[in-house]
Formats: sequence, C-alpha cells, structure tokens
Amino acid sequence: MKIKTKLRLGFGFLFVVVLFFGAIAIYYIQEISENAKVILKDNYETLSYTREMRTLLDENDLPLTPSVAAKFNGQLQKEERNITEKGEHEAVALLRKAFNKLQQQPTAIANQKLAEREIRSHLRQIELLNMQAIVRKNDTARASVNKASLILGFAGTFTFLVLFSFSVNFPGFIANPLRALLEGIKEISEKNYSKRLHFDQGDEFAEVAGAFNNMASRLNEWENSNLATVLSEKRRIETIIEQMQDAILGINENEEVLFMNDAARKVLNITEDKIVGQNTQKLVQNNDLFRSMIANSSAIKPLKIVLDGKELHFQLQSRDILVPNLDKQGEAVKIATKSAGKVYVLRNITEFKERDEAKTNFIATISHELKTPISSIKMSLKLLNDERVGNMNTEQQQLIAHIQDDSTRLLKITSELLELSQVETGNIQLNFIPVEPTQILEYALQSVKFQADQKNVYLEVVKEDNLPNVQADVEKTAWVLVNFLSNALRYSSEKSKIVISLKARNGHVEFSVKDFGKGIDEQYQKRLFDRYFQVPTDGQNKSGSGLGLAISKDFIEAQQGKIWVESAIGEGSKFAFVLPASS
Repeated sequence: MKIKTKLRLGFGFLFVVVLFFGAIAIYYIQEISENAKVILKDNYETLSYTREMRTLLDENDLPLTPSVAAKFNGQLQKEERNITEKGEHEAVALLRKAFNKLQQQPTAIANQKLAEREIRSHLRQIELLNMQAIVRKNDTARASVNKASLILGFAGTFTFLVLFSFSVNFPGFIANPLRALLEGIKEISEKNYSKRLHFDQGDEFAEVAGAFNNMASRLNEWENSNLATVLSEKRRIETIIEQMQDAILGINENEEVLFMNDAARKVLNITEDKIVGQNTQKLVQNNDLFRSMIANSSAIKPLKIVLDGKELHFQLQSRDILVPNLDKQGEAVKIATKSAGKVYVLRNITEFKERDEAKTNFIATISHELKTPISSIKMSLKLLNDERVGNMNTEQQQLIAHIQDDSTRLLKITSELLELSQVETGNIQLNFIPVEPTQILEYALQSVKFQADQKNVYLEVVKEDNLPNVQADVEKTAWVLVNFLSNALRYSSEKSKIVISLKARNGHVEFSVKDFGKGIDEQYQKRLFDRYFQVPTDGQNKSGSGLGLAISKDFIEAQQGKIWVESAIGEGSKFAFVLPASS
C-alpha cells in the first residue's frame, strides 16, 4: 500500500470517528430536547386551562353570567383539544357534562352548587393527571439525559482511545522507516557497507530500502575492488621503492617508520628485519646519521658518508606526505590536505660531485696556465707601444689598442675563473679583520679612477659620519665593490655620475653603487647572481664572463653578509651589499 493511500485512509478514519461521535451527540441532544418540549408545552397548557376555569368559578357567583360561562366554555374547549394523558379524556368528558348541568338549571341553586363541586372535582382530577404526567415525563427525560450522558461518555472515551491510539501508532508508519533509513545512512557514512534495510510494507519505503540495499551492495563491491587495487598499487610502489638506488625512508605523523628500502638500510647501517612500524625515537638512539637526517629534515643538505671504505656524497631531501583531510569541523566537513608524515631521500651525488670537482680543477688549471701567456702578451703589447722599438702607423696603433683591450678582458676572465675555482673547491681564504668602511671604499675608488676619468664619469660619494667598523676581508670586499663600479662604468653614459654610498643599518654597514644607465629588466634581475648568466646587450657594451656577480655573492655570503640589486628600466641600477659591524 502506498504512503499516500495510508495517509488518506488514516485521515478518512479520523473523519469517520469524529462524524460518528457527532451523530450520536446530535441524536441524543435532539431526543432530550423533544422530551423537554413535551413537558413544557402540553401539560403546562392543560394546567393553565384548568387554573383559568377554577379562577372563573372562584371569582363569580352562581349562577354564572353568560359572559363568564362563555369564557369557561372557551377554556374547556381548549382543554378538549389538548388531551394528552391516559384517563384525561374521561375526566374532560365528565367536566363537560358537569358544566352542561350547571347551565341547564340556572334557578336551582342547590343543583348548581352540586354541579360546581363536580366541576371542581373533575378539574382536580385533570390537574392530578397532568401533574403525574409531568413528574413521569420529568423522570423519563432525566433518565434519557442520564442515558445520553452515559452513551456519550462511552462514545467519547472510545473516540479518545481510538484517536490516541491513532496519534501514537500512525506516525510510526512514517517515522520508523525514516529513522531506520537515517541509521542506515549513518552506517554507510562510517563505511559499514554490510548494513541492510528490511521493510515489510509494500510502499515507497520498501522501494527506498531496496535502492538503499542496492547502493550498499555496490559500495561494498567498489570498496573491495578498490581495496584490492590499492593493495596491488601499494605492492607495486613498494617494489619500485625497494629497487631504487637512492636511499628512501618514509615516516608517518606518529614518528613510525612507514617504509625503508635496502639502499636506506645499507646507508643507515640498519640490519633489523622488521623495521616498518618501529618508532624513530628508538632507532635514532644509536644511529647518529639517522638522527641527523630527521633533525635536518627541513633543509636540503649535502652529506659525506663513508660506505664500504669509499667516501660517498649524498644529498638529503625531504617532502611532506599530504593526504586529504576529512576531519569533521563542527557539523561541516572540510576537504583540505594535512601532513601524514614525511619522506626522506638520500640521493647519491658522488658521480656528479666528482665531475664537478674535475671541472673545477680543469678550470683552475687552464686559468692558471693561461694567465702566464696572457701576461706575456700584455708585456709584448707594452713594448710595441714604446717608440724605442719603432713607430707604427695609425691603423697598427688601433689594432694594438684592440688587442690590448681584449687581452685585458681575457686576463680578467681568467682571474675570475681562478677565484671561482677557489670558491667551488672550498679553498677560499678569508682574512677577517676590523676595518673602516671608508678604507675599503678608497681602495676600490683608486682601482677604477683611471677608467672613470677616461669616460668622464663623476664618482659621487655619500657616507654617514661615525660609521662602525666591519669584520671583513679587505681585499675580497674591495674586489666586490670594484666589480660593482666596473659594471656601473660600463653601462653609464659619458659625463654622467655614479653614486657610492655608505650607511649604517641595523648592526650592519651597507655599501651601494648606483648608476643612471638604462636599467635591468625585471625578468633578468633574479638571475644576475647566477654563474655564467649575462644580461642580453644591445651591442654597445661588451658583456663580461657572467662570473663577477656570482663570485661577489660567494664572497659576501662567506662573510655573513647579504647582496642584492634594485633596478628599473630607464632609472638605472643599484647594486648593494651589507656586512656585519664588528663588535
């Protein structure tokens, strides 16, 4: 039966019950009304007629006058038409006979008195009959009222019980299936896909239960198939991780080992078979390398490890394991990501390290070997410019000038390559001493003064008074400042100016060089301090080796400083660095 039909039948039943109770109430109220009507009308009128007739006899002497007799006769006629009780008809007939006798003997006073007594006797008889009828009918009406009250009470009680039972039980036809459906949905949300609903009624809820059971069955099948797929993928991934040459280690949010391949066991010197699931706090107690890996998980750091008597280089990398976050936030469910642990990877970079060292040694060797013949070329060029050797024409002098410029540039490049090789091999030697910033500035200015005078560029110095000393290597720091000034002179037009400023800043001293050239495009600024990177030129200025700024960055950072650039197209460039003030 459909839910709509159930609702219709239920409300129809309520309507019938209410209608039944109303019909019974109306019937008995009507009956009580009719009984009361009879009592108030018929018997009351009879008593009224007899009272009027007695009053006429009491107020008038015998013989009765024609008018009084007519009034008496009128009341008697009304009584004759209002006979309702048993025996009343005979009493009214005798009353009529006595009244006729009273009128037939108007002269015989004795006979009239006798007739009057008969009339009064019959009136009393009629009154008595009606009084008895009133009492009887009153008792009957009262009994009818009591009966009606009893029946209405039973009907009302029955109706109340029926309605109460209906109001208690009927909502269950709707609420119970809904509650069962809600509980089933909650079970499904908790991944209890074995939950089933069973409704015996053949209504829409039975159809919903069938659909729910079908859905749960499908979800159960999907869960099982998905679980099998996940397990298969897990085994495949574990196999891949196990066969990788890099050492890989996974730790969950509870600091327990999720996985560890053979390479990681070998590097960390862990021989236990059942390592998965163990707490890392226990493992790091006697394993310094393991403890160092976890302690430095946020940074990518190179490590040198001796394995099987061979010195190997590894690079440590770590990544968070991010999973969907389905935790309840109040009543809502927010889908985001949360960390479920970390993966640590030790990449074997020994081969790359060896190649890098070979490249650095090669550059250092070539640079060193080139420096001597280049110096000889410069010396030969200097001798050619001496008039004692011989005079040269204009074209020869121009060629000599170009050769001298190129040899100077080549000597600078080889010097920078030598400096770079020192930085890369870690052989850079820094001589830290407290020194006045102005001393470093004067050293740099003397180095570029001739170049600035040739280009007619004004070097403007802006410095604060009472600058603190800096803890620095004078030669290396001056080399950086000279590099800044050389680049500024290269890209400055003639008769322009370059501003060199010194100022104190938060326990540091800032050195800056600002030119007013064409500036550097923003897309190139982030790569200026990369090795071998050169900003594209318009052909008017010769580019360098792309090593000067990279070496400058290494020199400044080696002295616990910071280096940066600020530039905008059409406004020039400002190169700056800060060094810590000496305490």
